Amino acid sequence: MELRHLRYFLAVADEGQFTRAAARLHMQQPPLSQQIQELEQELGFALFVRRPRGVELTAPGVAFAVRARAVLRDLDRAVTHVRRVAHGQVGTVRVALTSSAAFHPLTPAAIRNFRDTYPEIAIEMNEVNAAEIIELMLSGRSDVAVLRKPIDMPAGLRFELLAEERMLLVLPAGHRLIGTRAVALERLADEPFIFVRRPGAPGMYADFIRACQTKGFDPRVVEEVPRMVTAINLVAAGGGVSLVPASMQRYHQEGVRYCSVTGDQAFRAPLHLVTRSDLESPVAARFRKTLLAFVGADRAVRARRPASRSRTS
Repeated sequence: MELRHLRYFLAVADEGQFTRAAARLHMQQPPLSQQIQELEQELGFALFVRRPRGVELTAPGVAFAVRARAVLRDLDRAVTHVRRVAHGQVGTVRVALTSSAAFHPLTPAAIRNFRDTYPEIAIEMNEVNAAEIIELMLSGRSDVAVLRKPIDMPAGLRFELLAEERMLLVLPAGHRLIGTRAVALERLADEPFIFVRRPGAPGMYADFIRACQTKGFDPRVVEEVPRMVTAINLVAAGGGVSLVPASMQRYHQEGVRYCSVTGDQAFRAPLHLVTRSDLESPVAARFRKTLLAFVGADRAVRARRPASRSRTS
């Protein structure tokens, strides 16, 4: 028995005669009659009672029609669902991100926009460090990721810049340098620094270390921690000073102070979207496309703001 037999049977049941059913199916009547006879032989009972002016369903035929309609209806639903999966309109997208990437306002806004646009796509969030993100992406355990500056860019992964911001110095409340508009690098020569661990941290600190070395010193690193929020907590506890992306200055404001560093344009904090360049799932492709469109629209809005201010001034 094939699906076409079910469709032939239901067409005859709906039309009540072979002639109209054949016309509806765009086929000749004799082949249709032969197909129904073969179906009845396979089932072992008659589906129709032949009348002079048409056909009428038998009791088994009525029962079979109910089940046949359910089978075709379920099949149509399955095909529709699979097509939506293939087009990335339903499913699950696994998103890995670093804690500092999550603090950038663009990240939650873009994810919220995606969730609102595609409510039938579930989002699984996983907060890890940059090194773990690369491992998750390469092993296929994550579909997309948002991180700062990757340590390396292995083949098979696509890195796209979403945004960029300056780095800020984090000082404990009461520190001697608080009140200085922009701290000169050489004034940090004796400060105890708390950095995110180099094996799992973005490459942002390399630029800062190089800038310090041009001033004749290496930063004195007293502790390395797994997360930037941990570094800020330790600064608040008096454990030293640190450097974080500007968007993180909303965190722990009662215990720390944030200030810029002279020449801070030399060390920036980028924000990258990471996706697979091969074997990309439909939902991951949808996520990437939607997020990049959101970021592009956000940039356009920001680009228009200075012009609008100048017209009103």
